[in-house]
Amino acid sequence: MQPITAVLIGAGARGAGGYAPYALDYPHELTFVAVAEANPERRAKFANAHHIPQERQYASWEELLQEPKLADAAFICTQDRMHYHPTITALEKKYHVLLEKPMSPDPRECIEMELAAKKHDRQLTICHVLRYTPFWSALKKLIADGRIGEVVSIQLNENVGYWHIAHSFVRGNWNNSDTSSPMILAKSCHDMDVLSWLMDQPCVRVSSYGSLMHFHKGNAPEGATDYCLDGCPVEAGCAYSAPRFYFGEGKGWARHFTEELTRENIIKGLKETDYGRCVYKSSNNVVDHQVVNMEFQNGATAMFSMSGFTRHQERRIQIMGTKGELRGENGRIMLMDFLTHEKTEIEIPPQTTGHGGGDSGIVRSFLREIAQYGTSASLTSAEVSVRSHLMAFAAEESRLNKGQSIELADYYAKLIKDQVHA
Repeated sequence: MQPITAVLIGAGARGAGGYAPYALDYPHELTFVAVAEANPERRAKFANAHHIPQERQYASWEELLQEPKLADAAFICTQDRMHYHPTITALEKKYHVLLEKPMSPDPRECIEMELAAKKHDRQLTICHVLRYTPFWSALKKLIADGRIGEVVSIQLNENVGYWHIAHSFVRGNWNNSDTSSPMILAKSCHDMDVLSWLMDQPCVRVSSYGSLMHFHKGNAPEGATDYCLDGCPVEAGCAYSAPRFYFGEGKGWARHFTEELTRENIIKGLKETDYGRCVYKSSNNVVDHQVVNMEFQNGATAMFSMSGFTRHQERRIQIMGTKGELRGENGRIMLMDFLTHEKTEIEIPPQTTGHGGGDSGIVRSFLREIAQYGTSASLTSAEVSVRSHLMAFAAEESRLNKGQSIELADYYAKLIKDQVHA
């Protein structure tokens, strides 16, 4: 069988580093034949790795999609606010699309993309990679097998990590909802999606609280400079020191501002890009902590908590059922039976690809869906994803309105009505 062919739009960390390596590991299944990337270094690096000729290297998605259809599929991994137009165009060109999450920071655009996939009879899969990991798949199977009875309540903690929130959501590309997405969408649409999936019930209402409590100029230490390398007198005692992180455990994350991880390049990046800015003097406006309460159609409830103030980056979950309880964290699942009091521990082996195996898992599934298109639905199709996206949008609306409860049916109906009248 010939490999599925694909074009990559956006050769950044997620596109080139998360999903495209599958083609290098399994060239008999996937081949990239073109790339669109504004950064010439990234474009050339990706093209060299995947043997893409010069005439199939493009500086923009518009240039690539102006061409006659070049491949079976398009991997679209641009920034959040750059998803809608290339996705619509690719679907019109009859590409199957693998789209990085979130679909869009505009709920109406999410709905339009879902409808466009149906109209043009193409597969549109959203990169909710947690569903494709052995860890989350094991939790789903234990619930489906009835091991804890009916799910009554779920508590999910997303511990972002103090260093990760500083890197991505204070200094980085997702620090400002006006240019990217609200935190609940940019970081936690994964969590809204996995909660919806595990519950297997429509969410009927949500409420939410959260704020930007710490990372603002009001908390800047006296004497702090705009950049850590500006001779800042408090840098040595600051937990969020950029040089400490990018010269230490976070050196690999410096690839977000330099392709070559030399000391000279890192210093240059810390002096010239936002990744070297003081966390108290950045242009960020997204929350650094948030909680969301959810009620589902059958009466079950869920509580989600996101916090940037943790030492480690991890998710911890507790699933409470009528016959037992599940607890999961760090690749380990504990099943506790109410009748027998037996405890069963399941340990998930470490995975070799990103997001606990989810990055390679979703690509493998996407390729299978293309090969068998029309015979089965995608696990994270646009239709499925819109449902969890709307949970995130409603949660943000609730947060901005002092925790007001939002009815999902009314919220969706209003979006559809506004879209019809637009």
